[in-house]
Amino acid sequence: MSSPTRRPPQPEWLAALERRRSVSAAGLHAPGPDPEETCRLLAIAARVPDHAMLVPWRFILIEGAARGEVGALLAEAYRARNPQMPPEKREKFAGIMSRLFPAPLAVIVVSRPVGGTMIPEFEQELSAGAVCMNLLTGARALGFDAIWVTGWAASDAEARRILGLGEGERVAGILHVGTAAETPADRPRPDVEALTTRWAPPE
Repeated sequence: MSSPTRRPPQPEWLAALERRRSVSAAGLHAPGPDPEETCRLLAIAARVPDHAMLVPWRFILIEGAARGEVGALLAEAYRARNPQMPPEKREKFAGIMSRLFPAPLAVIVVSRPVGGTMIPEFEQELSAGAVCMNLLTGARALGFDAIWVTGWAASDAEARRILGLGEGERVAGILHVGTAAETPADRPRPDVEALTTRWAPPE
């Protein structure tokens, strides 16, 4: 049997991955993905490792007028859930909730581990995280900018209900996708060499 032939490197892919960085949600504007591009982006997101093909995740899209509608509901929920907070502070954060979806498209990646299988729940949650990362790189490949966030709306039970999550589901990420007027300067990155060891037999 002959040895396999290595595929040639893809310099453009590598350069794009090496330059990828997030853009704040507030800095994302139209244009965003059109319906065909959104479908393609979700198909890219779904091409992730998924032990036993359980598909332990799903998508919720927020776009158009729904962005303001869900923001208003989240703002009201924040006020109701935080009655003890000083009014000024409460209104400040309620205002943030009302403007939570400024980008043309938000994709909520919902983690929904499948019970009764041999696949650990942790592995299934990692698969949902991989979906989020594929969304980020896919958005860049399509010519858009994006950011992966969570926050109060992802963790509060009433907020999750408003977003459309059911029992046993969690928000793996809220992915905002659009076009940035300018991409911010890169941030410091980890020292990969300092984080890397090579296995040796235990002493």
